[in-house]
Amino acid sequence: MDLAGRVALVTGGASGLGEATARLLASGGARVAVLDRNAAQGQQVAAEIGGLACETDVASESSVAAALGKLHAEWGALHITVNCAGIATAKRMLGKEGPIALADFERVIMVNLIGTFNVCRLAAALMAKNEPDEGGERGVIVNTASIAAYEGQIGQTAYAASKAGIVGLTLPMARELTGLGIRVCAIAPGLFDTPLLQALPEKVRVELGATVPHPARLGDPAEFASLVRHLVENRYMNGEVVRLDGALRMPPR
Repeated sequence: MDLAGRVALVTGGASGLGEATARLLASGGARVAVLDRNAAQGQQVAAEIGGLACETDVASESSVAAALGKLHAEWGALHITVNCAGIATAKRMLGKEGPIALADFERVIMVNLIGTFNVCRLAAALMAKNEPDEGGERGVIVNTASIAAYEGQIGQTAYAASKAGIVGLTLPMARELTGLGIRVCAIAPGLFDTPLLQALPEKVRVELGATVPHPARLGDPAEFASLVRHLVENRYMNGEVVRLDGALRMPPR
């Protein structure tokens, strides 16, 4: 799908992988809605790219519906959906103080997995109303998994489970939406230089980057955004989860 003149939404678009993606899609000629819980930061990014900001909780049906309603009222269509919103926790299932609180596990699943599905289902309903292009395409969905889906580390039971769920959604969702001309792919990033890792001391960040086989550094969010663009533009990419990790395979801890 060509970017020029298309309408896109990016969840988590106010920072990190989502911000880089929103900026790249806009630079390619797409009109981009930035969906994020951080209203001020979302407004700033949207203003800089000539887009639309929507304060959104992806785990809330009414919040996502309101954002999509605002987008549709502004631009009349939706062609590209990129889900980058997510949270991460590091808690052992059974720690020194006993079992992890069930609410902690539920929160990660609710935001990362259910939030992704919530956006996908409502976005797909809008995309289905599009007139197909010359290739029969109405829309593209790109979700964000993680290599933790395959090699979750100690303390990552909730996070790994949520991202494995996104991996599991990819093929059946693609198969279900194929008749509507909507493609679905996912990216499983490794260690990226996002706000989460930027909060760590520089020495720790360098050490983490050194664990990546090649290139031995943290990933640049622009590299993630570049892959998103490729998945959107390559019409034969469908139902696939692509690792973007510099050949990293995570150890137990």
